[in-house]
Amino acid sequence: MSQKFGNARWVREGFLDNRVAGTVVGRMSFAVFGAVDFYLMGDFKGEIEGKMIRFRNPRFVDEDLAAQALGDLEIPMIGDVNLISFDPHPHLAPHPYIEWFSRGENHYRVELSPGEAWITSEEEIRELDPISQEIRRALKERYLAAPSRENSDWV
Repeated sequence: MSQKFGNARWVREGFLDNRVAGTVVGRMSFAVFGAVDFYLMGDFKGEIEGKMIRFRNPRFVDEDLAAQALGDLEIPMIGDVNLISFDPHPHLAPHPYIEWFSRGENHYRVELSPGEAWITSEEEIRELDPISQEIRRALKERYLAAPSRENSDWV
């Protein structure tokens, strides 16, 4: 089953960086848990490939129910990109879509409304680049040490 974070209402904001081919690093802020660092193998698709993106969710709600539903959220989040795109499906209106699999065999998805995510400006890149680099340094070895999907019972 995919965790959609209460139809995205438990996801406040964040950034994801795909400027190093083959990896996506970043940080997302969740209800109850706060900031969670990400290290995912894979790339963005379409117009955002190779870029850094930010997002902010105006429907965010920090409610106690999130603690129960997200109790097994993996922190930090280490895994593999399934699809990260601003235009994920040809039969749907373009919208920010973030989907990944954790190394703990969990499937996660965040869907936002158009305009709630954007490609970062040069100023935002200067602000976030040190954080992005630190996450990449801190979590790279943990990704390599984690069991892979290829070596599991995943279908």
